[in-house]
Amino acid sequence: GGDRSWRTVARTMTDTPLERRFDQLRQQLTAMPALTGADVDAATDFAIDANAAHRADLALALLEPLVAKAPNVAKIWQLIGLAARDEQAMETAANAFARAAQLAPQDPRIALGKAQVAFESGEASADQFIAVRRIAPQDGELALSTAAALVQEGRSGDGVALVTDLIRQNPGWLRGHEWLASNRWISGDPDYAGELETALTRFPDDPALYLALYRAVSQVEDWSRAQAILASARARLGDRIEWDAAEAHIATESGADDHAQALFSRLADLADPGVALSEIRHCLRTGRVDRAEKRAHGLLGGPAARAAWPYMGTIWRLLGDPRAAWLDGDPPFVRHFDLPLSHTELDQLATLLRRLHLSTHAPPEQSLRGGTQTQGHLFLRTEPQLLAIRAHIVDAVRAYVDVLPAHVEGHPLLGTLRGAVHFEGAWSVRLGAQGFHVVHTHPVGWISSALYVALPDDLGAAPAGWLELGAPPPDLRLDLAPYLRIEPKPGRLALFPSTMWHGTVPFDDGERLTIAFDIRTPSR
Repeated sequence: GGDRSWRTVARTMTDTPLERRFDQLRQQLTAMPALTGADVDAATDFAIDANAAHRADLALALLEPLVAKAPNVAKIWQLIGLAARDEQAMETAANAFARAAQLAPQDPRIALGKAQVAFESGEASADQFIAVRRIAPQDGELALSTAAALVQEGRSGDGVALVTDLIRQNPGWLRGHEWLASNRWISGDPDYAGELETALTRFPDDPALYLALYRAVSQVEDWSRAQAILASARARLGDRIEWDAAEAHIATESGADDHAQALFSRLADLADPGVALSEIRHCLRTGRVDRAEKRAHGLLGGPAARAAWPYMGTIWRLLGDPRAAWLDGDPPFVRHFDLPLSHTELDQLATLLRRLHLSTHAPPEQSLRGGTQTQGHLFLRTEPQLLAIRAHIVDAVRAYVDVLPAHVEGHPLLGTLRGAVHFEGAWSVRLGAQGFHVVHTHPVGWISSALYVALPDDLGAAPAGWLELGAPPPDLRLDLAPYLRIEPKPGRLALFPSTMWHGTVPFDDGERLTIAFDIRTPSR
């Protein structure tokens, strides 16, 4: 945030069409003593395109100097707010949206942006969303944002009631069902999928509702119930390829190997990344490594590549292929940093994090067992404790990136641009006695992490509570050891590729409080 000159934009790409357009506009607008309507349109059109191209730095570098020449143009302030939000400069974003709202108090898009920034910053925002909803009461995404804000403010019942009411008006609203089932689960409601079941009684011929109910129960690994849902779907709607794909997933995850093999044989020609990943898991469990390699290789050039890379690395290890070391590093691309944090700073951070753990159960789609996880993006919040730890983490991430090997085309860690440090997401996990993380990866991240904030006085015999990296999930039945283990200590930060398998060992008793985050793949 703060003032910017024309030259403060950081560049690692040079002479792209967008940058050439930026230079042309900068020269044109600098020479203008005042801006015409056409000048404003040209600047804002550029900012819209730059934001869409994930070059919010260019949008800010063009727009911020213009406010001295056009201080009362709401659209400029709105676009500064959007760009600053994308740059994760939340104070700048909040100030820009506040100014835009002063200039255009009836603009619903500005009001929505202002509410969204307040929510992400950890400020009270539910009433702002409620006000915007008066304009668009049937907007589903707006309703979910409102519900999330209510939950964040400790009004979970109101958020659940809002989404439930809209679902009853529109039983086919799948996003609403997904949000409601997840939020009921983390609050400990055993009837977490009840609205989906009710919707199916009203619309028993809707295959999307059957699949949504299947996904809700399979996320919590209730395989017998998931199988019953598919049986009902087949009885009502007949055979469909969607049922075969879902049943194949249930079969392999529940250990019915022969049935899974029969189903995957029927699905061999289906171009579906989810089915391919499920079949890869099945093939690894049953020793069909060549088939697993073929399926994984077919995903590496597409949108599921980051989900496929961990399996490809595992396959290469099984085959003794040196590309396993190419992928994961030799030594592995893993480092840990003991951040310069005092006991007081760690205690204050822990106190804040505990306040943000509002649920009673783990999210159904996440890796933790025996604990809870915060909701929302932790490092967009503006509490001083989080701003301070974020700064330490950014320094450590830069140090990690600085010593990585040179660019390697096609490599998921080394083959990307290395620019500004932005967080794809950040959250806290609080584990209790015998808590742990199942082995997993982070397909949406570039670099992932574990920061230890508070630990029991005695975790138990080593490696209880330690982070293990490189070993595939035990349920794949493979005899591959971890590359290494990292001992948890308060203030210790572990960094590793998001495509690397990682999990934790259960510990005896007490509280294991951590922060985790993913670094976004740089776009510049």
